[in-house]
Amino acid sequence: MSRTSRLSAAALTALLAVLLSLVLAPTSSATPPRGGGGHDGADAEDLLVIGHRGASGYRPEHTLASYELAARMGADYVECDVVSTADHVLVCRHENEISGTTDVADHPEFADRRTTKTVDGVELTGWFTEDFTLAELKTLRAVERLPELREENTLYDGLFAVPTLDEFLELRTDLSRELRRDVGAYIETKHPTYFDGVGLSLEEPLLADLREARLDRRNSPVFLQSFETANLRELDAARVRVPLVQLLSASGAPADLVAAGDPRTYADLSTAAGLAGIAEYADGVGPEKAQVIPLAADGTLGEPTSFVADAHAVDLLVHPYTFRNENAFLPADLDEGTDPAAYGRAIEEQLAFWAAGVDGIFTDNPDTGVLTRDLFLDPALAPAA
Repeated sequence: MSRTSRLSAAALTALLAVLLSLVLAPTSSATPPRGGGGHDGADAEDLLVIGHRGASGYRPEHTLASYELAARMGADYVECDVVSTADHVLVCRHENEISGTTDVADHPEFADRRTTKTVDGVELTGWFTEDFTLAELKTLRAVERLPELREENTLYDGLFAVPTLDEFLELRTDLSRELRRDVGAYIETKHPTYFDGVGLSLEEPLLADLREARLDRRNSPVFLQSFETANLRELDAARVRVPLVQLLSASGAPADLVAAGDPRTYADLSTAAGLAGIAEYADGVGPEKAQVIPLAADGTLGEPTSFVADAHAVDLLVHPYTFRNENAFLPADLDEGTDPAAYGRAIEEQLAFWAAGVDGIFTDNPDTGVLTRDLFLDPALAPAA
């Protein structure tokens, strides 16, 4: 299966047209912190490329190998999602249910751990990190979550262990030293209300791990993010000094608000008034990318909404998610062929989002993100048609 991204002459022409439009387009008057807002005078330090679960387009997600590759590809920050073990150690998994990202089903000694739970209102059947000690989890190995789209990644199935947050932070330090630049940590607490309910609060061990790694200072290269609101408010009230980011979605509502009987949804939080409320406790927002540029009715890339301008008006950074190279994740007009696993015109999609004024992007393919940022900042780098 080919994974080569090819730019045809027609695509190059279209790319150059996009780049020209970026140069000529007027910039937003909104001025977010640290140089966002229309990117007046922006450089690579202002626009962040965030390795989504590492370089998960090339290695099984949330493994040290994925994190390392993201940094070596040039990611400014590497995302690590944290959940808890039974013995209250934070480990790096996108979800606490791990049947799709580890080989736990192949371990007969853990067959009796398979169970059904309700997490944030969703009934799930599988194996859950909070039912394993760290020592038990370390006997498992990571597998590719999307084998039907990322066949090449299955080459690495069974090779990598589930890392702890401490191990992720140690790797970050080592890579920062070797690469002679700060590799940032972008940490998400997963299902904090649920974990509070089972007596395994995430925030206290998270802050302890950051203190131990000397990453709890105001200038530390760390962001803390959550899809819930209460834990971010608690962290802000505790005067946590690193930036906080409220994750948003094009649908649904924060689990903590649902649990509290609060009727507000993500749509409510994403309005201009909602964003102003978020700015009272957070420094940025992580919207679903469709909230910034939605798809048109025919599945093609539409026109930007006011989301970025509204967020920048209240000094919130905007880091949308998730940018991926495969056709399956791209607007219909940017697909190349009919194979959902083949690479489409992801470069053009990302350039449109940089032009919309975002301050960073979460991407499974950090090398592509670095390239599009460079092209946006210097259109002369584009090859001649």
